[in-house]
Amino acid sequence: MTSGSSQMTLRTDGLVKRFGDTTAVAGVSLAVEPGEFFAIVGPSGCGKTTTLRILAGLESPTAGEVELAGRDVTDRPPRDRETNLVFQDLVLFPHMTVAENVGYGLARDGVPEATRREQVEEMLETVGLSGFGDRDPASLSGGQRQRVALARALANEPSVLLLDEPLSSLDRTLRTEMRTELRRIQRDVGTTFLYVTHDQESALSMADRIAVMRDGRVVESGSPSTLYNRPRTAFVADFLGDANLLTATVQGRENGRVTVEAGGGRFDAAADTGVPDGSVTIVIRPEDLRPGGETLSGTVRSVSYKGAHEEYGVALDGGDSVRVRTRADGDVTVGATVGLDVLDASLVTEANTEDGE
Repeated sequence: MTSGSSQMTLRTDGLVKRFGDTTAVAGVSLAVEPGEFFAIVGPSGCGKTTTLRILAGLESPTAGEVELAGRDVTDRPPRDRETNLVFQDLVLFPHMTVAENVGYGLARDGVPEATRREQVEEMLETVGLSGFGDRDPASLSGGQRQRVALARALANEPSVLLLDEPLSSLDRTLRTEMRTELRRIQRDVGTTFLYVTHDQESALSMADRIAVMRDGRVVESGSPSTLYNRPRTAFVADFLGDANLLTATVQGRENGRVTVEAGGGRFDAAADTGVPDGSVTIVIRPEDLRPGGETLSGTVRSVSYKGAHEEYGVALDGGDSVRVRTRADGDVTVGATVGLDVLDASLVTEANTEDGE
């Protein structure tokens, strides 16, 4: 491990996991800071759940190391790690009350009953279930059961709480509510959370930082705003929200921006240093195309009413197709000619891996 690793709550170095001839995790290195809400996202089969199981001690890595609070725990069993895991399928003990469920780990660790009762009451208050201690878990709603599982996992104060798709079984309204609550609880208790999900919206709305995985590797990591607004790879641009990806030709460079020709028009885009010559890929979010402009033009091929906004597909005169998202006003019709201005755009690469964390 590198020097200074004790400053991190969780660090992995070159994790590899093979199942026979299949490589599920192919060299994952992460560094998670104390009190951080860190998310790992990626499509099904990308290796994120296997990575989580390695961190929890449920799988042994083929190669690489896991460090918690400066201690190498690569070969230690789950009971000998300062982690707890909240599973996708909530496993509450049906023969126990809510309070007994929350205090289960404390009782197992030999915490005296009076102290245990006080800690359970505090934790139930933290998750918004004060007064629910005597309830039967079967009488609770899905969101309430989720809070009980969270309280149980946090009761014995783990260094890192690992969460495996804990909101996936909830309906959309409840999932949105629980995202807000989960973030509030994490801030209140100050515990480091590592959240694994395929739900990009959940990761973007809750995490301080996100690592995006593909084919067993971390493609990119960074803050939600950076990954969404300035993705460095086409895969991340398309995975984290809707993206218009256009092939462009660089016409000029100046102060971290490039002038490009794409889609039949000419406009500026943000770019890192080292912009290649020839063809490049530009990402434009649908909300960053403004109707009524003159930069691009095309014909409306589809219109979808989304409530607060409309989304329509435009076949550009230059041959590409883009999606446009704008405030719903009912003025756009299929077959109409529309002009568009580009409010924001950035250059991406096709690389699938990154160096470092």
